[in-house]
Amino acid sequence: MNLNKVFGLYTVGFIVVTILIGIAEAVFGLPNRVIGWIFMGLSMGIYLLIGIVTRTSDADQYYVAGRGVPALYNGMATGSDWMSAASFISMAGALSAQGFSGLAYVMGWTGGYLLLAVFLGPYLRQFGKYTIPDFLGERYGGHTPRLIGVLAAILASFTYLIAQVTGVGLIVSRFIGLDFNIGVFVGLIGVLFCSVLGGMRAVTWTQVAQYIILITSYLVPVVVLSFKLFAIPVPELTYGRLLERNNQAALRISADPGEKATRAKWAEEAKALGEKLKDPAVPEAEKEKAKAAQAVANRQAAAPAAEGARLEKYLSVPTGTGMWNFLALTFCLMVGTAGLPHILTRYYTTPSVREARTSVGWSLFFIFLLYFTAPAYAAFARNAVFTNLVGSKISELPAWVNLWAPAGLFSVVDKAGDGIVQFADFVVKSTDFVVLATPEIAGLPFVITGLVMAGGLAAALSTADGLLLTIANAISHDLYYNVINPKASLIKRLTITKVLLITVALISAWVATARLAIIVELVAWAFSLGAASFFPALVMGIWWKRANYHGAVAGMLVGLGTTLYYMVGSRFFGVSWFGTTTVASGVFGIPLGFLTIWIVSSLTKAPSQQMQDFVVSIRYPKTGGASAAIDAGH
Repeated sequence: MNLNKVFGLYTVGFIVVTILIGIAEAVFGLPNRVIGWIFMGLSMGIYLLIGIVTRTSDADQYYVAGRGVPALYNGMATGSDWMSAASFISMAGALSAQGFSGLAYVMGWTGGYLLLAVFLGPYLRQFGKYTIPDFLGERYGGHTPRLIGVLAAILASFTYLIAQVTGVGLIVSRFIGLDFNIGVFVGLIGVLFCSVLGGMRAVTWTQVAQYIILITSYLVPVVVLSFKLFAIPVPELTYGRLLERNNQAALRISADPGEKATRAKWAEEAKALGEKLKDPAVPEAEKEKAKAAQAVANRQAAAPAAEGARLEKYLSVPTGTGMWNFLALTFCLMVGTAGLPHILTRYYTTPSVREARTSVGWSLFFIFLLYFTAPAYAAFARNAVFTNLVGSKISELPAWVNLWAPAGLFSVVDKAGDGIVQFADFVVKSTDFVVLATPEIAGLPFVITGLVMAGGLAAALSTADGLLLTIANAISHDLYYNVINPKASLIKRLTITKVLLITVALISAWVATARLAIIVELVAWAFSLGAASFFPALVMGIWWKRANYHGAVAGMLVGLGTTLYYMVGSRFFGVSWFGTTTVASGVFGIPLGFLTIWIVSSLTKAPSQQMQDFVVSIRYPKTGGASAAIDAGH
């Protein structure tokens, strides 16, 4: 099969179909809902077709795609696996809301691939097994490290999976009109079809196809807006000028009497809610609602005033606790990138160690294309709100306001009752709207909105593919086959995997209906969990031959336990260490994991000489490689 020819024709075909849909919209008035269904049907049809064509029951093909994925395409699949709903939907929104501080996501998520290339990726490929718990079980010996790895893989991957399913629900509910709670189930059909039929083989080639869709759909809207506003189709070069323009608009808005009156109303509401919180007669349940409402009121009261004079603040480097949280989050995301099992497993699929290392470089390039554009998205989205919403009449709201209302990402209220939309009337409930709604806010043809829908769906489903497979494999391969029933046949193992895929998908969809948090927060939790659980044990297992069973078990438990304690405590019970935010919970568990492995391993019996030689063979492979060495010894 000529992969270049296949995916070249696929890319051209997708672009041609998109252009034809645009022509049909412009000339024949193709309805928006029909466009949404076309993009949805086209995307799901492609993924279903790949699942059918690449179906397999071969163990090597199902678990690691036959170890035959070229570096270029593994890099593309990794980029797709990596650029989840958080990257596609949420990152630009985080930058829009947080300014410089939001760059922690860009720096952390890209920097993690450098850690992968230097410390883990090639060496895991040299190891030559199927999963990360496989490495832990073989490297440290005994079932306990493997079981902790299984638990951590499920915990981190399931948390991450909820974020992807939430993104799927948002997209499906908006673009084809289904209720969010139904959309999360409908959107997973394509994922299950690929994962169940072909495992990693199907998932890999589906992710390559998904990357082409997601990167095209991410770039097109801001390229069009950049050309529309500045006659330069390179948004990365123009958004700096747009930041200045946005700041001038914010200054004008802040000086407007209607804006000041609206802000005053929000301030009054915040004060009233504060009094309610002091009343001992108010039930706790009502106090929780009042507290949340007060936070919104305070934000709306302050936001316009802050906008008017905060370009420097928006772009300035954080200080004090802000800098600590910026660095802590960047650190957690970097280490988390190098510690998430669904990403690490991708390096088992390449033909050689050299290809594994090369594929990390390709991954960085494909990820760079999106991440380099995210700050521009944030600037263009803010400009679109200033230009196309603020100042319009409440009675004549733009159509996109009502169309997006069911998604619950924002609302428009007439707080001062003046009949005019002030900036403080725009209540943002989730910054996830930035990428999904910007084409409509900016008045672009709906075909571009449909394209963004297809891209967001591709991003969410591609990562969900990898996560579902990781969870199912952790239970069926690492737990059932390696611990409970080592004599289980391949057919039985694959059957269990497929049943688990369906079960986990349904559970994740059900949990996602609770809308636990914004997507980017859920993802940050998953990264901290993965980082604290896996990264110390993997790095020490490769780079320090003295690391042993007792050290790994203690280190993983301490790292995971500390991170979980702070994550739950800071999010729900007011725990605070050095003012660290909950999204950076892993900053405590990761170093404690390293320290614990070193101390406990130093105080207990060293691994066998054979195992120490095996560790050296991973770093300096000789003829036969590490997998041969360990197979000979075990």
